Amino acid sequence: MQSIFYDRARDVNHAIELARQPGTKFIGGGTNLLDLYKSGIERPVRLVDVSRLALADIEELPDGGLRIGAMASNTAAANHPLVRERYRLLSDALLNGASTQLRNMATVGGNLLQRTRCYYFTDPTFPHCNKRDPGSGCDAIDGHNRIHAILGASPQCIATNPSDMSVALVALDAIVHLQGPDGARQVPVADFHRLPEDRPQDDTVIQPGELITAVELPPSPFAQHSHYLKVRDRASYAFALVSVAAAIDLDGDTIRDLRIVLGGVAHKPWRASAAEGRLRGQSVAALTDDVLAKVGADAVAGAQPATHNAFKIELAQRAVARALAIAAGGEA
Repeated sequence: MQSIFYDRARDVNHAIELARQPGTKFIGGGTNLLDLYKSGIERPVRLVDVSRLALADIEELPDGGLRIGAMASNTAAANHPLVRERYRLLSDALLNGASTQLRNMATVGGNLLQRTRCYYFTDPTFPHCNKRDPGSGCDAIDGHNRIHAILGASPQCIATNPSDMSVALVALDAIVHLQGPDGARQVPVADFHRLPEDRPQDDTVIQPGELITAVELPPSPFAQHSHYLKVRDRASYAFALVSVAAAIDLDGDTIRDLRIVLGGVAHKPWRASAAEGRLRGQSVAALTDDVLAKVGADAVAGAQPATHNAFKIELAQRAVARALAIAAGGEA
C-alpha cells in the first residue's frame, strides 16, 4: 500500500508552499483526480486540499465582466444569474457536462485541469500510453479510436480534451488566473491547453506548484446570439463526440464578429479561425445552407482521422452549421 499525506491549505500562499514538495497534487472536488488515483494513473505522494479556500465567489467586475473563483462548483457557475444572463454559452456548456451529482462537486478550476477520457490512458492494463508513460507508444493509434482526435493530433497521442466548459470559455475569450511560486500570471484559456506534439504528458501550460485561482470573463458582445451544441452517444451522460460553441455579435443584420470553437475533436478546444473569417462582415441573410456547409468544411480543414473516427469530419461540419444557424436566430 502506498502511503499518502494529506494537508488542508489555510490560504493560497499556504497551498503554494505545501506544493513545493515533489509528488504533490491539489485536490478540490476530486471528481477526476480520485478516479485516476484509484486506477493507479495518478500517484500523488501528498494531497493538498484547496476546497475550503476563499475562491468560490462569483463577482461582477467594474467593466461589466465577471470573475469566477476556481472553487466555484460547476452547478453554481452554470446557475448564477449573471452567467445565465450575460454568458449563456457558458451556462449551457456546463449544464451539458456530466451529471447533476458530478456538477455539484466539480469545480471550475478542476474542470480546466481534467484529463482525457481516452480508454488507453484511463486503463493501466494497456501498457502503451505516452501520456502515462512517455516514450512507451500509443495504443489508441492502432486501436479502438472512435472517440479520438481528428485535428491537431501527433504520432505521440490522438487523445481529446473532454471539457465542455473549456470550449465555451475559449469562445468567450476567458482568462485563467494562476498563482504560483513565482507569483501571479494570467493565461488566455485559448492558450491554456496545449496540443500533444512530442510532450503529450503535458496537457496544459500550468507550471509545477501553480494553483488556478479564478477565471475571468470580459464583457461579452455574444449574450444575445450564442449556442452550445453537444453531439454524444446518449443525452443522459456522455462526453462529446463533437461539440460546438457558436457565438455571434450582430450589428443590425451584419455579423460584426463571431466565434466558432469545437470540442471532442482535438487535444484542446479547437478554434476555427478560418471558418470565422468566411462570415465576418457578412449579412445574416447570407447564412444559407450552402454557405453554412462551406463554413463547416472550413472548420475541419486539414482533419486527419484515425481508423474508426472519420465520421467525425462530417459530424463536425453539420454541427458547426446547425450551431451557427441556431445562434443567429434560425432553427432551434
